Amino acid sequence: MSKAWLIGHITVKDASKWAEYRSRVPATLAPFGAELAFRGTLAQVLSGSHHHTDVVVAGFPDRAALEAWHASPAYQALIPLRTEAAEVDLLSYDS
Repeated sequence: MSKAWLIGHITVKDASKWAEYRSRVPATLAPFGAELAFRGTLAQVLSGSHHHTDVVVAGFPDRAALEAWHASPAYQALIPLRTEAAEVDLLSYDS
């Protein structure tokens, strides 16, 4: 079974709403065995182009857990707040 990774590319529009969203996400991850691995701010684009300023990486036991988290009522309830707070592109990867 391969681990799955969620990568979010983010540009914050409303810092206070983003802080609220960020504070509420970890509770939605825990039931799916996920852990936040990294949050950071873009230092430099070394090649190509990238329009977001921030990134988040979370690890899940497998793709099924990642997809179940994303579809969960607890996370779906946060999407309107996320949309108000930031532009976010979410991607999933298998490793």
